[in-house]
Amino acid sequence: MNERNIRLLIAYDGTRYSGWQRQRDVPTIQGEIEDRISLMTGEHPSLHGAGRTDAGVHALGMVAHFHTRSTIPVQGFLGGLNSLLPRDIRILDAAEVAADFHSRFQAVAKTYRYDFFTGSVLPPCDRLYTAWIPCSFSLERMQSSLERIIGSHDFSSFEGKGSRDREQDSGRGAVRTLFRAECRPGDRENFWSFSFTGDGFLRHMVRNLVGTLIYVARGMFTEADFSRILAARDRTLAGPTAPACGLFLQEIFYPPVTREQLAGEKP
Repeated sequence: MNERNIRLLIAYDGTRYSGWQRQRDVPTIQGEIEDRISLMTGEHPSLHGAGRTDAGVHALGMVAHFHTRSTIPVQGFLGGLNSLLPRDIRILDAAEVAADFHSRFQAVAKTYRYDFFTGSVLPPCDRLYTAWIPCSFSLERMQSSLERIIGSHDFSSFEGKGSRDREQDSGRGAVRTLFRAECRPGDRENFWSFSFTGDGFLRHMVRNLVGTLIYVARGMFTEADFSRILAARDRTLAGPTAPACGLFLQEIFYPPVTREQLAGEKP
């Protein structure tokens, strides 16, 4: 049997996991799925994700792939994995793809969503999926700063430790391009949601941006402060890292998606 390449679309509740990447002695999303694939195939495949999410972060549309010589039909992987996996990890779709497809290297953009609540008492059923940031929040005060980060910038000021090897001169460093950055009210009072679509994200970049933008919305930073922070390339000047529970990896984009589509522009 020739080797097959299987692509999975995955959703998960990251509350009780130590992130995506397999680690020794702690539960991870990659580890859980790889173990179930091994049970089904008798093989020990590597599951390659489109990216990595940190501990406590959720996903609505993670894409990953693995190679196998198993003859199990694609729909068999879909049903079989869901029957074996814990209920906080679901395979939404499975497909056999070209041998050279790579979920990470061929991805052109990702969308992250960040949900938060600014009221004084967070409803308990929302506590695992919505960050509680009680404050007086002004979207108007923050809007210019949100628009400021659209485009290509060096996001070192919003980069967490361990994001990349800073000794390497090759590559793009901390430069990333955001096609869309917006914040909208939720369907209930004091609920809000950020959305960021970009060609890549540094470790903790979204959560650090959120923490800093909320400081602007609260009046703790001015628009001029935010512009200086972005230009300074210094993490110590920016705001706090927002809690992990509000962050969702929403969607991964692959060709032939256009820049206009990523920016949300209507044809």
